[in-house]
Amino acid sequence: MSIPQQLKRAEQLCEQRGVRFTPTRRHVFTLMAGHKGAVSAYELLDQLKELEPSAKPPTVYRALDFLLAQGFVHKVESLNAFLFCDHFAEHHPMQLLICTRCGEVIELHDKAINHAFEHQAELHGFAITSQSIEAHGQCRRCQSEMAGS
Repeated sequence: MSIPQQLKRAEQLCEQRGVRFTPTRRHVFTLMAGHKGAVSAYELLDQLKELEPSAKPPTVYRALDFLLAQGFVHKVESLNAFLFCDHFAEHHPMQLLICTRCGEVIELHDKAINHAFEHQAELHGFAITSQSIEAHGQCRRCQSEMAGS
């Protein structure tokens, strides 16, 4: 789906949910949608300053908080970075595979992993309020480059 189509879908969801999709939130959404992989808030700030010269770190963090709350992006906790989510119209389980060599982040949506994790939490009397499942390793491309060296 193209960025304009994603933006239109996000605008519709915000309208349905009764939340304001401000120009700054739109800009950050568009910047995130243009990234392939995880991006830090400060990288986004540098790009946002081209559109909004007076933008400061709180500007980006407030926009990212909004995008997180709406499910438009995910936080990659171990990298302190953010990842655009193509599946933002629906709530979905998420697991991340993070390549330690090239930085690629692969988003998985395995309900069985999510269910097993939630079941284990229940068995231990634990109520999950926030969840992030991340695994670090090497992607297929980096593995094949290493094998070819």
